[in-house]
Amino acid sequence: MKFKDFLSSIGIGSIKVDTVVERPHLEEGETLNGTVYLDGGSGDQEIDYIELQVIRLVEDYRQDSDFDFYETPVAKQSLEFAGSVKSKNTVMQQFEIVPDERWELENINAKLILRTIVHVKNGVNVQDEDEITYGKIDS
Repeated sequence: MKFKDFLSSIGIGSIKVDTVVERPHLEEGETLNGTVYLDGGSGDQEIDYIELQVIRLVEDYRQDSDFDFYETPVAKQSLEFAGSVKSKNTVMQQFEIVPDERWELENINAKLILRTIVHVKNGVNVQDEDEITYGKIDS
């Protein structure tokens, strides 16, 4: 294994991911659209697939838990990715996710997070998180 490949396999100089959504606030009936940008690092990276997760994140203190945040997945989508991201290049992958009633938040301490995870073959996965909102149209 070359030194450059070794550094890439432990996440040094690896790709970077940035997810850009067209509209971060969605009303009922709208679709979450966006683009995942993959910026190549110092070496070529083979990608297995890209995973998108919409997560309900609730901040709540409970005596019976060591954690103040609770995650509940409300949507998942996998994007097939054929090939690799070449060193110092940028690759784009578009996506579309249709919301449902699980995206509605009743708790004032809750928020929705779009988490993008890029699964790198024989390497360290990279991820990006962005907050989104979803609400009904007021009549």
